[in-house]
Amino acid sequence: MALPLDIPDDGLQTRWPATREEGLRRLDAFVPRMGGHYKGQRNRDSGPGKRDNVSLLSPYIARRLVTEKEAVAAALSRHRPSTCEKFVQEVVWRTYFKGWLELRPQVWRDYREGLVADRETLRGNRALSREVAKAEAGETGIEAFDTWARELVATGYLHNHARMWFASIWCFTLKLPWRLGAEFFLRHLLDGDAASNTLGWRWVAGLHTLGKNYAATASNIRKFTADRDSGPLSAEGLARGPDPLDEGPLPPRGEMRAVMAPRFEEATALLLTTEDLCPENADLAGSAAAVATLRLTEARSDAPVSDALIAFDRAALADAGTRMGAPQAPAFDASTGIKSIVDWARAAGCTRIATGFLHQGWVRDWLMDAHPALENAGIALEEWRRPWDDNFHPHATAGFFKVKKEIPAVLRALGHPV
Repeated sequence: MALPLDIPDDGLQTRWPATREEGLRRLDAFVPRMGGHYKGQRNRDSGPGKRDNVSLLSPYIARRLVTEKEAVAAALSRHRPSTCEKFVQEVVWRTYFKGWLELRPQVWRDYREGLVADRETLRGNRALSREVAKAEAGETGIEAFDTWARELVATGYLHNHARMWFASIWCFTLKLPWRLGAEFFLRHLLDGDAASNTLGWRWVAGLHTLGKNYAATASNIRKFTADRDSGPLSAEGLARGPDPLDEGPLPPRGEMRAVMAPRFEEATALLLTTEDLCPENADLAGSAAAVATLRLTEARSDAPVSDALIAFDRAALADAGTRMGAPQAPAFDASTGIKSIVDWARAAGCTRIATGFLHQGWVRDWLMDAHPALENAGIALEEWRRPWDDNFHPHATAGFFKVKKEIPAVLRALGHPV
């Protein structure tokens, strides 16, 4: 039976326990379905409570409570590479987007700056503001779209296929600014990250692969929502053959940013963020002199983010601190400011702060803004980057196909038997 769309916050937290233990439990439970079942059924959007065709691992992988390497290793431990190929590719899609954005950080900056301009437009255009509010409230009159809007707010999750349909309708039928739709997702998706969300919306709009957009159709939506408890979703009146959006050429591609592994043999403090919440399996030498967490959930947007998202991040960070042997670790957030972090590091006698690799996004933005204060205090900020990223990101120079071709070779280099 499908869950109702007015799920209370305690219901959300029950459905999404924010711990590594829960992520690994879900991983283990889905392993038998990572082969032919996933390949044949993954595109069905059967509604909340009927998600046996997808892993529901994305909120855990997004924060590396479960790593991409672990998810792929689990698939290959049970299935032949050709059988679980689709599952592996979906895991790598997230890696591809992160790598692509690392090589073109201006795209993230353009999104943030464009969002400010879009909000300013809303303030001066009451009609557009009303249309955006109706879309976010699920009151457009397009049954499928309205169902997904309410489902997103109520559950913190949408099926990947539904995200594509939703974004297409937002951009081409409702003709709303794409960045506002992307931000709506970021304020509610438990698995939202800067790269996958921004570039997913750009891909639908025709801005990622220039000139090639994704057009939702009523027939496709009916087909893949047919086994919902309420029956297939209707989506009449959609734009037919819409032209892709055009924002000019992509910025030039840069180089991979060099990082040095933290030296824990020196006075180093560990700062946990939602970029990487499993440092215990990151091959870091030594142990940190102090551990703290930094939650930046609200930095996703200038508009309010969901309470469920804040709760998930808070619990996930606490879980990581406990696993690192620091259940009472200081829990910082954006409101505490960088001075509190400087004082914590100094009190622990540390001149270095180590943290997981800061991919393009709001966590990196906040810490880079704080970087001068750390330097002035004589504290170095160091990042660790996993071999998974080191091996995949350099291939993310164009479309996904180039990365897809390299998957077997990269997995072999990472020690997977393919």
